[in-house]
Amino acid sequence: MIRLDAFGTPPASAPTADAASPHVFDVTLERFEAEVLLKSKDVPVLVDFWATWCGPCKTLGPILEKLAAEYHGAFLLAKVDVDKEQQLAGYFQIRSVPTVMLLKGGQIVDGFPGALPEGQLKAFLAQHGITPAEPAAEEAAAEAPPVDPEAEVIRLRHAVADAPDDGALKLDLVLALLKVGAAAEAETLLDALPANLATDDRAVKARARLGFAALLKDAPPAVVLEQAIAANPDDLRARHLLGARCIVEGDSEAGLVQFLEMLKRNRAYEDGLPKKALIDAFRVVDDEDLVGAYRRKMATVLF
Repeated sequence: MIRLDAFGTPPASAPTADAASPHVFDVTLERFEAEVLLKSKDVPVLVDFWATWCGPCKTLGPILEKLAAEYHGAFLLAKVDVDKEQQLAGYFQIRSVPTVMLLKGGQIVDGFPGALPEGQLKAFLAQHGITPAEPAAEEAAAEAPPVDPEAEVIRLRHAVADAPDDGALKLDLVLALLKVGAAAEAETLLDALPANLATDDRAVKARARLGFAALLKDAPPAVVLEQAIAANPDDLRARHLLGARCIVEGDSEAGLVQFLEMLKRNRAYEDGLPKKALIDAFRVVDDEDLVGAYRRKMATVLF
């Protein structure tokens, strides 16, 4: 435990509230009532009084922030830099840092000085009925690991084997196959789907992606196409193939850039291919904001 008046050493790197966490925040005197006292009537709030020069603060702070994230909002963590907020520290008669106080119902119910290990911090929280909450839907989505495309294909193969009459599952498998480059198998499955699924949005997307994949069957590699465009910016065939390659390989915006440039240079090229390529790309790209932005750019060029 360190006395506030015990050091005159230069500030070291400070633990700060994680701006990306919704459960950890810095608090000032002006915002203390709204962000701590009032909030504590709905959810417990731990107030961590710390300082930049405080060694134990650099140990305790990260542990508290880690627990705040792991408890998914079961408590909030308010951080008070006592050097910046001396008046607020004075109101609470903080004599040493770190000092932690727990507020519930607008009142201080407990607290402790010094840095405790993680196990004791959890015991302290449990003593006051604070246990980890289930993550909110958006947190769960953010925490979910990325799906392995190959593993997803395997999973869907098993699912289709268990339910061979489920056309929707087969359509999911088509899209998964396209992501791993198995265009021929995907097309065979797509052609065999029931007629009622032909107009499904996912089927339309699959057809558009298959169209791009088919273009690349004998297409040059990206570096050759880029060299051709650099030598002749009006080489719309090279732009079309490069755009298709970008879309298939997951670089959606780069593909849209090429198709839009085709539209700007010659909208009538091959019976309106630039516009058609953009529309097909809009069906394939999953990023709705990106699609919206390029729809507006297309409209600006056309009208």
